[in-house]
Amino acid sequence: MLGYATVGTNDFDRAKVFFDDVFSLIGLKRVIDMDRVCYWGTDFLEAAIGVVKPFDGGPANVGNGGMLALKAGGRAAVDAVHARALALGGRDEGAPGVRGPDGEGAYYGAYFRDLDGNKFVVFAIGGPAVPF
Repeated sequence: MLGYATVGTNDFDRAKVFFDDVFSLIGLKRVIDMDRVCYWGTDFLEAAIGVVKPFDGGPANVGNGGMLALKAGGRAAVDAVHARALALGGRDEGAPGVRGPDGEGAYYGAYFRDLDGNKFVVFAIGGPAVPF
């Protein structure tokens, strides 16, 4: 089970504003905010996602093949998070849509990169009737 995951940033304050807005759409809030790291979740005793200024003082860079997956309550939430991320300067890495067969149990996802190039997917499982 995931405890927490982090991505690096070269502009800590800008990243916090970006993630405050994007993550709020799926019910995440800041659970820890310190000098070099900030985490979002529902409670720090649950899984959290953090953004950090690299502790070695070097520049943050993106890992090839790395991605964080954000679970959403339904397709409308997936659409909203993806749109908000792009509106805030994120980059599209795959428009919202079904990957594989549609219907009950379908995987509906959208992919974006944050302001530092870190890749995220926001997804929901189930048909169009899954609530926001």
